[in-house]
Amino acid sequence: MSSATPYAPRSMPTGQRNVVRSNDSASLWNCTLSPGWTQEEVQVLRKALMKFGVGNWMKIIESECLPGKTIAQMNLQTQRMLGQQSTAEFNGLHLDAFVIGELNSKKQGPGIKRKNNCIVNTGGKLTRDEVVKRQQKHREQYEVKAEVWRAIVLPKPDNPLILLEKKREELKKVRLELEEIMKQIEETEKLVDVPEHAPGTKRARE
Repeated sequence: MSSATPYAPRSMPTGQRNVVRSNDSASLWNCTLSPGWTQEEVQVLRKALMKFGVGNWMKIIESECLPGKTIAQMNLQTQRMLGQQSTAEFNGLHLDAFVIGELNSKKQGPGIKRKNNCIVNTGGKLTRDEVVKRQQKHREQYEVKAEVWRAIVLPKPDNPLILLEKKREELKKVRLELEEIMKQIEETEKLVDVPEHAPGTKRARE
């Protein structure tokens, strides 16, 4: 691919605003972009949003449930899950983003405009009062019960370097056990009258 031609997702026209940036979510663009999002990671983000609330990115980062993911990547992936680009009306709410996404996917009409499968705001910017009213409405209709989101346990993937060190320690342990077994075999051979070249003896191995 020529460096002079910006990459554009298949569903979008070429243009400066459509250049994929390094912090863009692969799932949002529906293409492969390192580090990308796996289905497992999307499910983890889904649970993290329920546990910490939409927009509480630092809590998600501090939980270490999605190592390597940036705030921008999580925000873009959340937009895709919700099915809309504006997330202000959901900020702080403990909800299942897939429920909202399912509802948004069924919305039709002349006032509904989508970009990358996400509904975009075609009207004026919501006032603070309007945002608060919508948040209250969503809280009453969609927020997960406190006892449910508090009980959510998020996975904490092992650091690859720590995992490698664990494997090394396991190999050392196996090697020591093998050496101990070989010593026991040699000691047994000394105590028992075994023919010099009997199978399994030290001299036979030599």
